[in-house]
Amino acid sequence: MTEVDYYEVLGVSRSADDVEIKKAYRKLAMKYHPDRNPDNQEAEEKFKDVQRAYEILSDSQKRAAYDQFGHAGVNGGMGGGSGGFGGGFDFSDIFSQMFGGGAGGGRQQNYQGADVQYTVEITLEEAAHGVKKKITIPTHDECDVCHGSGAKAGTSATTCNMCGGSGAVHVRQAIFQIQQTCPQCHGSGKYIKEPCIKCHGEGLTKSRKTVEVSIPAGIDDGQRIRLSGEGEPGRHGAPAGDLYVLISIRPHAVFERDGMDLHCELPISFTVAALGGEVEVPTINGKVKLNIPKETQTGRRMRVRGKGIKSVRSAAMGDLYCHIVVETPVNLTERQRELLEEFEKISTGLDRAQTPRQKSFMDKLRDLFE
Repeated sequence: MTEVDYYEVLGVSRSADDVEIKKAYRKLAMKYHPDRNPDNQEAEEKFKDVQRAYEILSDSQKRAAYDQFGHAGVNGGMGGGSGGFGGGFDFSDIFSQMFGGGAGGGRQQNYQGADVQYTVEITLEEAAHGVKKKITIPTHDECDVCHGSGAKAGTSATTCNMCGGSGAVHVRQAIFQIQQTCPQCHGSGKYIKEPCIKCHGEGLTKSRKTVEVSIPAGIDDGQRIRLSGEGEPGRHGAPAGDLYVLISIRPHAVFERDGMDLHCELPISFTVAALGGEVEVPTINGKVKLNIPKETQTGRRMRVRGKGIKSVRSAAMGDLYCHIVVETPVNLTERQRELLEEFEKISTGLDRAQTPRQKSFMDKLRDLFE
C-alpha cells in the first residue's frame, strides 16, 4: 500500500498549529463523508486517509514521532500514544453539521412521496371570478400484480438480514462508528429477493390521474395552490407528497393587471375631450358609464372605484384606471373636412389660455434658446 503524507492529506504545512489542523480536518471530513458520497469508493478511501492523518497530527506525541521517523514511527497500532484522538476534540460538532445530531444519531430515511408541480393557464376573467379546473397529471399507482409489495407473485419481501429491518447499518470508521443507509434494502428494512416482473420491485407503476382544482377569485399570476396528498404516492405505505398548482394568467386584450387594480386605455373623440360627455367603459364585469370632464387632455387617468379585482384573502375590491387617449379622426368625409377647416380659421390667434399645452411647450422652447 502506498504511504501518504499526512500533511498533504489535510492540505496543511508542517508548521501548522492545532487550530489549522482541526479546521482542515473538519472541512475534509464533511466533504468525503460516506453519507455525503454514497457508493463512492474513492471518497470512502479519502475519508479514511483524512481520519488517519488527523489521528496522528492532532496528537502531539504521535505527530512528533511521525515528524522524526515518518510512518515507521506511528505504525504501531491505532491505540498507541497517550492521547488516542487527543487534543480535546469533540467529534459531535462535525456530526451535528452532517446529520443534525451527535455521532450516534444516524439519518432517518424518509419515503414520503415526492411533491409535484403543475402549471395551469387561466384567463383574467377566470382569475377575477374564480373557476374550477380539471387537470390530468402523470403519477404512479400501486402495482396491480404485486399489490405494492414489490415482490414477485407467490413470494414476499423478507426482513433485511443486513440491517435487521432497521433500514440502517453501523459502519466503523477508525475509532468511531457511524450509522448509514443499509446498502441492501436502501433504508426500507425489507429485502426483495425476487422482484415483481411488472414494477421491478418498486411496488408502483406509471399512470395518469385527473384532479379538480378550485381556483379562488382574486388569485394572481405566479401564485400556487397546494393540494395535500395529491403528489407522488409514498413507497411501501408511506404518505403521498403534495401537488402544487402554479397559476399562469394569459395576457388580456384590454386590461393590464397591477395587484388588485386594472388599467386600460380609453380612446375618446376630441369633441368629447373638449366639451365633455358620457362614454361607456369596459370593466371585468361588463360596461359602466363614465363622465368625461370638459377640456380633458390625453394622458389623464380616471379612476372607477371597485371595478378592479377582488382580494384573494378578503372581500376588498381593487379599482379600474382608465388612461385617456384623445383620438385623431381618420378617413374624413368632405363635410367633416370643411367643418374642421372652418374651425381652424376661426381658431387662428386663439388666446394662449385656450391651448395650455402649446403655451407650456413654447415657453420651454423660449427658455431653452434664451
